[in-house]
Amino acid sequence: MRTFPAPQDPSALSNPTGHQDPSALSNPTGPQDPSALRTFPASTVLGYPRIGPDRELKRALEAYWDGRAGRADLEATGAELRARTWQRLHALGLDGLPSNTFSLYDQVLDTIVLLGATPARYLDADDPYFAMARGTADLAPLRMTKWFDTNYHHLVPEIGGDTVFKLDASKPISEVRQALELGFETRPVILGPVTFLLLAGALERLDEVLDCYEELLAALAAEGVTWVQLDEPALVGDRTPRELAAVRAAYDRLGAQAGRPGLLVASYFGDLGEAFGVLAATPVEAIAVDLVRGVVPPPAPDKIIVAGVVSGRDIWRTHTDRALGLLRSVKAAQVVVSTSCSLQHVPYTVAVETSLEPGLWERLAFAEEKVAEVAALSRLLTTGRPGSPPPATAAPAPLPPVAARSPYPVRAAAQAAHLDLPPLPTTTIGSFPQLGQLRAARAAVTSGSLAESDYDKLVEQEIEHAIRVQERLGLDVLVHGEPERNDMVQYFAEHLDGFAVTRHGWVQSYGSRCTRPPIIHGDVSRPAPITVRWARYAQSLTDKPVKGMLTGPVTIVAWSFDRDDLPLAAVTHQVAAAIADEVADLEAAGISIIQVDEPALRELLPLRAADQPAYLEWSVAAYRRATSGVSDRTQIHTHLCYSDAQEILSAIDGLDADVTTIESARSGARILGGVQGFGRGLGPGVYDIHSPRVPSVEEIAGSLRATLDALPAVQVWVNPDCGLKTRTYAQVEAALGNLVEAAREARAGL
Repeated sequence: MRTFPAPQDPSALSNPTGHQDPSALSNPTGPQDPSALRTFPASTVLGYPRIGPDRELKRALEAYWDGRAGRADLEATGAELRARTWQRLHALGLDGLPSNTFSLYDQVLDTIVLLGATPARYLDADDPYFAMARGTADLAPLRMTKWFDTNYHHLVPEIGGDTVFKLDASKPISEVRQALELGFETRPVILGPVTFLLLAGALERLDEVLDCYEELLAALAAEGVTWVQLDEPALVGDRTPRELAAVRAAYDRLGAQAGRPGLLVASYFGDLGEAFGVLAATPVEAIAVDLVRGVVPPPAPDKIIVAGVVSGRDIWRTHTDRALGLLRSVKAAQVVVSTSCSLQHVPYTVAVETSLEPGLWERLAFAEEKVAEVAALSRLLTTGRPGSPPPATAAPAPLPPVAARSPYPVRAAAQAAHLDLPPLPTTTIGSFPQLGQLRAARAAVTSGSLAESDYDKLVEQEIEHAIRVQERLGLDVLVHGEPERNDMVQYFAEHLDGFAVTRHGWVQSYGSRCTRPPIIHGDVSRPAPITVRWARYAQSLTDKPVKGMLTGPVTIVAWSFDRDDLPLAAVTHQVAAAIADEVADLEAAGISIIQVDEPALRELLPLRAADQPAYLEWSVAAYRRATSGVSDRTQIHTHLCYSDAQEILSAIDGLDADVTTIESARSGARILGGVQGFGRGLGPGVYDIHSPRVPSVEEIAGSLRATLDALPAVQVWVNPDCGLKTRTYAQVEAALGNLVEAAREARAGL
């Protein structure tokens, strides 16, 4: 292993307030001891939650966006959250602390800024960073999609021929300095060059980007940084020989840089496969591997292996014996105990979840508990103390067979006669704005300060308001607006047996958007109808059809924390059977259109092609279990969003839904390139709802023309990209009014 030159004395840092006493650093040997630089800290994590234990960042972001606070206030909140994180990780016994895992919005967006790759059209905005994230009145935001197979959303880099890369290292350097002021030496975490360019579809720009990374490593070395973590999660997917050659070239070049910090290349979400050998042949000192979803790598006697044996994706306590066995089977120059990936995918701590049943509570580990597990495993690895055995695997409950529907042409004729909709029917995806008054009332019911009957009256008022707005705007198929729902998954989890919900278990989805994933801990069933009352009430208010709104089984499972004692397919089919009961009750209540959303269908697709057919088979079968018991004249809708759905169009077709509404506007209508031959109704979204901007009639008409160029008019539905929960009524009414007008103009031209 190479020996690094000692970094400069902390007193020479450009920040004069840094700690001068090495004993105050979290590494008690201090960065001045060259022998400490040949090894890695014995325990670490690859990342940590950043939204704040009480969603402090969410509130600060929304205050800044609304003009109630300035940029300095937002930055101060970020600094406080970072400080609390380092202090807490150190107190929990972690040896190696990461920095630059915090973000005001998204780590990929931060990398765009780091490399000077902001598209020119955003540079004149008041705040280019958030213009890229959210758009402005005149600018659409960057495309958004899912972060590999997680429910986290990231912005997609846009690299054009006019992109000139130029390093701006102010963010990672400022975090290193802030940590030093607090007495902590940290390891900056940066998205790796290969993954960044693969996300952008611009791998041919690698040499230019590596110029920036070399400059960055030199700047961090000048700050006294000992180790840098470069995240390359794209390497756990199928990579071509050209892409693997780029990996080798990138890390040969970065590894050859004189005077640089040590390099930890981190992979996660699966097994590195042949990419491990490629990395092992380069001069990088350390490789992080996911041993929860991957396998023990080949022996690497000249490398440090950061072994991810504590899952960063679930909330179950680690099976100590299994983890120790994995750690002891790794053959390397040094084995470091770590999480399988960043802990940003789990809540902060289970300690505050006092309402959970004790038997369940004792089985859980959120971020803080997982850090403590990492530290404990590091100690056990040296002492050889035994751990506890893993629990036995459960047997899935038996389920009835899946019903079969009539062929689509038969159903389409029955539905056309029953519903009598115009060409290019207009609708929305489901949710309408959730007002603060409604959220406060929901909290008051929970605390006991508001009667359930009073809350129900408020919900009915909100439903009637949403119906009247849609009627006035002229929409063809209405929704009840979902005012009774806190979240599209949590709401169902609260009404299904086998689930538990947390009070404080927030996880960031993107920006200020957070969810509380439910916990599946037992067999799932539906004890009573869930949505029927509200759907029936909404339909009683109008002669137009109102959609029944359900979340699909794959999405409910994907956006929950899954059981650790049953296969994912078995759990999903249990949920599908429960949703099938709800579908049947909605139909019996006179609801003629039932939407069962599956936005996570693409999200759960395995990263390796060899594993995908089996997943698509059981996930499609689960959806059909949930929806196939209805009559021909009942129209089944589904919805997918922000997940590169064009990659699984054949599976979407296999769902056999009568109408599929799908995100299109935010991704630049890429879905339209593959929809030829799609056999049923399709509604590619004509405007992006995740930006506050209101699209014009002409903009929506342009999206609709593109759709009509790709599909026969008889198949086309007109709808937004996604639900409207995060928008205001003023934004919604203006945008939907323009949508209806654009559809009318298009009908006139048919």
